[in-house]
Amino acid sequence: MKSIKGIVILIILFFNNVEASEDIMPPKKMHWAFDSVTGKFDYESIQRGFKVYKEVCSACHAVKHLNFRNLEVIGFSADQVKSLAAGYDIQDGPNDEGQMFKRPGRPSDPIPGPYANDKEARASNNGALPPDLSLIIKARENGANYVYSLLTGFQTPPEGFKLGENMHYNPYFAGGGRQLAMTPPLVSKGQVEFDDGTEATIDQMAHDVVNFLQWAAEPEMEERKSIGLRVLVFVGILGVMMWFANKAVWSNIKKNKQDN
Repeated sequence: MKSIKGIVILIILFFNNVEASEDIMPPKKMHWAFDSVTGKFDYESIQRGFKVYKEVCSACHAVKHLNFRNLEVIGFSADQVKSLAAGYDIQDGPNDEGQMFKRPGRPSDPIPGPYANDKEARASNNGALPPDLSLIIKARENGANYVYSLLTGFQTPPEGFKLGENMHYNPYFAGGGRQLAMTPPLVSKGQVEFDDGTEATIDQMAHDVVNFLQWAAEPEMEERKSIGLRVLVFVGILGVMMWFANKAVWSNIKKNKQDN
C-alpha cells in the first residue's frame, strides 16, 4: 500500500512539474559571435558589456574569478587597468600593528564584489543571495540566450498571477516559478553611456553584458576552438593518408595472390 501511495505521489509531482515547466517561456534564440565551431569573441561588445556590469550589475553581483589585469585581454591598456583598479578600495593586512587597512586596488587584485560576505548580501536583498556572475553563462542551460532573455524579460504579471512581496515577474525565470527577487536591472535607454558612441538600448546593453559574461566564463574559448580545428584538420589528413595506405596494401596483397 505504501508503495502505491508513493507511486501516486510521484505521478502527481511529475505532472505538476510538467505543468510548471510549460509556464516557463523558452529563451529567445539570439545570434552570438562566439557560437559555432569557428566562433570568435566580439571584443568591442565585451568592453561595453564590462561597463554595463560595472555601472549596473556590480551593485549586487560579483565576478570573483576575474582580476583587474584580466581586462587587458579584452582590449584595455595596462594604464587603463591600473587606473580602474586604483578606483577601488581593497582591504589588506594585517599591518605591523595587526590591523586590517584599506588601500587602492592593483591590477593583480580580484575585482571586488559589492558585499563582504553572503549574510550581508542576503540582508541587502530580502533574503535572496545574488549569484556570482563569473561562471553564470556556463552554470545555466542555454546560458547566453537564457541570461539575455532574463535581462530583457521583466513584465507586468498576467491577471490572476499571485506575485510574492518584493518579487518581480519574469516568464523566463525557471528557478522560482516566473518570479524572482532581482529588480529589473536594465530599465531605460541610455542607462549606460558607451565610450564608442553605440546607442545604449536595453537590448544592446543586455547583448553586450552577455558577451562580457560569456568571455568571463570561458576566456580560453578562441584558443580552444583554434586547437580543436587544427586537430580536426590533422585527423582528417591522417585519415585520408591511412585510407590510401590501406588501399595500396590490399592492392598489393590482391596482386600477389593473383600472381601465385
